[in-house]
Amino acid sequence: MIDLTLLRDEPELVRRSQLARGNAPETVDAAIEADRSRRDALNAFESLRAEQNAFGKTVAKAPKEEKAALVAQAKDLADRVKAAQQASNEAADAAASALAKIENVIIDGVPAGGEEDFVELRRVGDVPAFDFEPRDHLEIGELLGAIDMERGVKVSGSRFYFLKGIGARLEIALMNLALDKALQNGFTPMIVPTLVRPEIMQGTGFLGEHADEVYHLDKEDLYLVGTSEVPLAGFHKDEILDMSAGAHRYAGWSTCYRSEAGSYGKDTRGIIRVHQFNKLEMFVYTTPEDAEAEHDRLVALQEEMLTALGLAYRVIDVAAGDLGSSAARKFDIEAWVPTQGAFRELTSTSNCTTYQARRLDVRYRPESEDASQAKTRNVATLNGTLATTRWIVAILETHQQADGSVTVPEVLRPYLGGIEVLRPLGWVDPESESAEAQAAE
Repeated sequence: MIDLTLLRDEPELVRRSQLARGNAPETVDAAIEADRSRRDALNAFESLRAEQNAFGKTVAKAPKEEKAALVAQAKDLADRVKAAQQASNEAADAAASALAKIENVIIDGVPAGGEEDFVELRRVGDVPAFDFEPRDHLEIGELLGAIDMERGVKVSGSRFYFLKGIGARLEIALMNLALDKALQNGFTPMIVPTLVRPEIMQGTGFLGEHADEVYHLDKEDLYLVGTSEVPLAGFHKDEILDMSAGAHRYAGWSTCYRSEAGSYGKDTRGIIRVHQFNKLEMFVYTTPEDAEAEHDRLVALQEEMLTALGLAYRVIDVAAGDLGSSAARKFDIEAWVPTQGAFRELTSTSNCTTYQARRLDVRYRPESEDASQAKTRNVATLNGTLATTRWIVAILETHQQADGSVTVPEVLRPYLGGIEVLRPLGWVDPESESAEAQAAE
């Protein structure tokens, strides 16, 4: 979980991090004490076991007349070893429980506080202005024959939907644009499993306080993922990576599932907050020293996407209490949604430092004169959204026209067979209609 050396050597740093996240600083003292008890109990068990092994050799070599007494002593020692082992196991469980309450130590500069305490780093692009009453994305989607919420609810329940016709094509176009961006920047494309084992979900930090947002299949004991980050983090579990050629970068395309527990009454209209969506997620394994630079690189790629799509957005430094247990720092990019008069999250990019890699045992061997002798270290992991279904909301609302049509961002047109404008169903070109009327006269 957390780096135990850091916890032992710099407890005050960990306390400050816990405070900034809104967690009780006493959790640090409890974790330190539990870790100490775990080590003491383990040492006591190992000492008794060593004594037992040595005594076993003495019994084997003893004269026949002495063995009866020695066997009785051996049995007593065996009982003590068994009790010490149980005590060690219980101490280990208690330490794991205490350590689980220590979230990843935040990076210097991360703002303290909760959801509303973020720091806005920059705004890019002009917020669109309309000389007509703008429609929201659902109304536009229905005019285009692109979104069908009513049948989504009929088939699957609330917060499900169908993307159809040009809506389906628009999402595929968006995801392919993002995939090309990833390929151009050295990412390996991946189609990932969307069901994972508990240890993978646990290792990425998704079974903490937000576990109720994750779907679980009881019979199979598998979890449905809410992001490709989860299977990609588990991809190199228990491995030592070769980092001599640089970072390992993956782009995972998958359907994602979230129960949205606790969000009832929020964004229930349209496809902003739904139970199922598609996403292309960037995931990077790199050295701890390069992690912050890689974080900035991921954000830059996201900004290039948003700018190319003509969306106005802002970048925020998420406050510590809104990070999630794994992230040491997170930058969100929020696009302007005209009918809400607000910026809404389209991407989230996290530097998880070595937190996930320690839990999943993903390491690398630092370069040295004798690489075979170099001690392994945990890698750093990072993740960031490159495209998702929610982007359709901002695209439709930003580029809408008075007649319900939507101008297709130029960068997307090659992925839509050259279509420049999305038209409402049954739309008739006014100029063609006028020409036909004149011809009839």
